[in-house]
Amino acid sequence: MVVRLLLRSWSRGLAVGPGAPCRPLSTGLEPSQYLQRSIVPTMHYQDSLPRLPIPKLEDTIRRYLSAQKPLLDDSQFRKTEQLCKSFETGIGKELHEQLVAQDKQNKHTSYISGPWFDMYLTARDSVVLNFNPFISFNPDPKSEYNDQLTRATNMTVSAIRFLKTLRADLLEPEVFHLNPAKSDTDTFKRFIRFVPSFLSWYGAYLVNAYPLDMSQYFRLFNSTRLPRPHRDELFTDDKARHLLVLRKGNFYIFDVLDQDGNIVSASEIQAHLKYILSDNSPAPEFPLCYLTSENRDIWAELRQKLVNDGNEETLRKVDSAVFCLCLDDFPIKDFVHLSHSMLHGDGTNRWFDKSFNLIMAKDGTAAIHFEHAWGDGVAVLRFFNEVFKDSTQAPAITPQSQPASTDSSVAVQKLNFKLSDALKTGISAAKEKFDATVKTLTIDCIRFQRGGREFLKKQKLSPDSLAQLAFQMAFLRQYGQTVATYESCSTAAFKHGRTETIRPASVFTKRCSEAFVREPSKHSAGELQQMIAKCSTYHNQLTREAVMGQGFDRHLFALRYLAAAKGISMPELFLDPAYRQINHNILSTSTLSSPAVNVGCFAPVVPDGFGIAYAVQDNWIGCNVSTYQSRNAREFLQCVEKALEDMFDALEGKTVKT
Repeated sequence: MVVRLLLRSWSRGLAVGPGAPCRPLSTGLEPSQYLQRSIVPTMHYQDSLPRLPIPKLEDTIRRYLSAQKPLLDDSQFRKTEQLCKSFETGIGKELHEQLVAQDKQNKHTSYISGPWFDMYLTARDSVVLNFNPFISFNPDPKSEYNDQLTRATNMTVSAIRFLKTLRADLLEPEVFHLNPAKSDTDTFKRFIRFVPSFLSWYGAYLVNAYPLDMSQYFRLFNSTRLPRPHRDELFTDDKARHLLVLRKGNFYIFDVLDQDGNIVSASEIQAHLKYILSDNSPAPEFPLCYLTSENRDIWAELRQKLVNDGNEETLRKVDSAVFCLCLDDFPIKDFVHLSHSMLHGDGTNRWFDKSFNLIMAKDGTAAIHFEHAWGDGVAVLRFFNEVFKDSTQAPAITPQSQPASTDSSVAVQKLNFKLSDALKTGISAAKEKFDATVKTLTIDCIRFQRGGREFLKKQKLSPDSLAQLAFQMAFLRQYGQTVATYESCSTAAFKHGRTETIRPASVFTKRCSEAFVREPSKHSAGELQQMIAKCSTYHNQLTREAVMGQGFDRHLFALRYLAAAKGISMPELFLDPAYRQINHNILSTSTLSSPAVNVGCFAPVVPDGFGIAYAVQDNWIGCNVSTYQSRNAREFLQCVEKALEDMFDALEGKTVKT
């Protein structure tokens, strides 16, 4: 039926031709205002995206038990198995049926969207280290363009171009192409733009292309997480036209869009940023930014005090700004310094509640630090990639460009806050807490140069599975056990999809890790190769399931959320120590791969854990690890290197040494 409708649409589209009342192939729009002019509207696929499936309860229980197997001894596993059986036939079955019924009544969204927003927005912990990650840009290939003023101007203009392109519906839809030779072509785009939105996803599916959810994108700009008692609020004001700039803890704003919605000239933006960089104002005695690092209830109370003391309009200017540009007064020394600077800094020059902060160091090193409640990595990475590409390939200014002759002292407004003694005390307390917390965080990194994706693909192995296996081996070598491990995976292929968890620790990785770490001499290189291959096959299966919304974590999370919302006494499964343990993710991992990305980082999600950001590139494997004082990042990375060396030895047929 769908195929017949599509064929009819295609034939109608071809018959109607370019004179049809739809988006033209080209427009008269001024090129410098836009990144691109997609002939397929940005949100063309959104209405027809498939809905996130709720897995069958028996499949969720089976997958959950498989993930528990390597973490529990026999008696613990038998107890958990019994609790699962009771849950599956009793209260779990009832909750699952209620969840399915609820989902059928809310076809405009996904079953996980509401609970996931609630999970983030009701969390009372500081967003710093607990939630906000960063991704740093590679340097501009033309070294002279890495001057702070030049790059800040170019990236700001590119970011506003992205905003304008998105809002004009001219941004290319986000699509995952399995066969780009067929689907990522002008011919296909000319066809698909004629297909009605309610059918368009199916047209892409026919050529092995998978459009992704773009519902989060509008929150990129003019957005802030506002602290509220018990549950925060996501605020967006898309009418605001000004940029927020932070330098030395001082706040400045100026318009980057004019009254007609056009981008202010790049030379004016350059002039205003130059004016801010030359301002000799000292850092404030009580830097307001510290408050955004506070416990959310404390910050909500202090924010109300700010409003009551006459700062409401000034706060509104901060909250509604297009985004926050942070200009730092120091160069970056190395990767570790970069990670600390971009992940938390000294707390004075970041507005951690903003949807994102674009951070620019003195030497032009740049990064995106983002708040996580509003959206996930897919939206941020798309923005990140487009800004890097546009600012390096079509820069708005050159290092020789002269700033406009304009009176920046009039155009740039410095924001001042009225601070009562209670607020000053609150800022001092927040600073003390911030300093004490970040002092406990250590970060270290490695780059394994012996090989990467190309070598592993020749071995018919999943590069991601090998990196994850290295983490399992490393932890076993360092601490002698297998622990709960989390790998983030996007479910953006579905309407309002968020993320699912891949559980890399399995009976296969445990067996393989023990063979490499404890008894490599007992196994031939061929036997070790077979074990690695089994790990890879199983990891691929877990990844496929998670991408298709067939993991177990989000399903169980939604059932638990539903039980709490209905006031039902918490089912025993969720009170089981094994359930608590598998959700105490000691190894929290995430990978990003892009030519624009230099390095990324996030903090551990538990006090005794590791935060592992990694990338498997063509010829090397990079790993950036954070941890608190209870663990040792350097030793862990040494164990990761040892694991990678051992696996590469085995794959090359060499003897693995203990």
